[in-house]
Amino acid sequence: MSNAIKELTALGQSIWYDNIQRKLLENGELAAMIERGDIRGVTSNPSIFQKAIADSSDYDNALKPLLADGWDAEKIFWELAIKDIQDACDIFAALYKESEGGDGYVSLEVSPYLANDSEGTAKQAKELWERVNRPNLMIKIPATKAGLPAIRETIAAGINVNVTLIFSIERYREVMDAYLSGLEDRVLAEESIENVHSVASFFISRLDSIIDDQLPEISPLRGKIAVANAKIAYEAFQEVASDVRFGKLQLVRANYQRPLWASTSTKNPDYPDTLYLDELIGPATVNTVPPATLDAFIDHGKASATLTADMDAAHQAINDLAAAGISLSQATQDLEDAGVESFADAFTSLLKTIEER
Repeated sequence: MSNAIKELTALGQSIWYDNIQRKLLENGELAAMIERGDIRGVTSNPSIFQKAIADSSDYDNALKPLLADGWDAEKIFWELAIKDIQDACDIFAALYKESEGGDGYVSLEVSPYLANDSEGTAKQAKELWERVNRPNLMIKIPATKAGLPAIRETIAAGINVNVTLIFSIERYREVMDAYLSGLEDRVLAEESIENVHSVASFFISRLDSIIDDQLPEISPLRGKIAVANAKIAYEAFQEVASDVRFGKLQLVRANYQRPLWASTSTKNPDYPDTLYLDELIGPATVNTVPPATLDAFIDHGKASATLTADMDAAHQAINDLAAAGISLSQATQDLEDAGVESFADAFTSLLKTIEER
């Protein structure tokens, strides 16, 4: 384990790997990364699977018999994805056990076509949970308006949830409420909640990209809003985690819904390549990073407790943005819409790739 990762882990943050590919599972590379302590979980999404299947021959042998049996592209995708997720869960099983369910999770996303369908999302979450059949699986559900009741229902069913595509503080508060409501529903049904885990994936770098485009070249706010927004989100997490409502749930062994920083590769080459790791380190959090960002952090990242530092500056940056006439709520809504569309497009492209194969 690199010093930077060792220090970051000691500060209470877990690094999860935003990448999955059959080759990593089969050649021992994923197991070696876990063994070194570089990563403590894995996240996947339609774009990652699209890249894995389109850009490699890893899946060719598995595809042939399914195609021969006349399966359609979507059925084939779920078969391939579930096999990868099961294998990854098994590789992480020892860490999951050793961390008492704190880490060792692998995330699988519901179909992005269901982003605005509460009932369909909750139904598919249960189906995927049963098919993968691993305690260290997390089902990814988007934080759309329709996603919120599905999150509550899925948590109430005792299924681990990774809530994805969160951009605004307001929506994040609704996500935390959905998690707590799901736990409360489960307690009312006299079911145990001690093994129910969740993370809330708050997207970072895309916010700077959309805001920077609206700011003058010389604005001191450029490259500052995404980190400020995440810091204020963490403040909201601390507030909810220390509230009486969560306190009551803790009496029956509730777990924190940890904030997870997603989309943490730096999109602007003028910014440091480890910006969204260095600036967001704090306890009870996760940062999910793509391969290049992980390599960069291992090489030259700096680990210190930055997440709660300079809070006044974070609030000031958000206030200054409003004073400059730029709507943060419009930007975050645009990003949510674009995120849903982008994952749906990636899924369509993925199914097309399978058909072409």
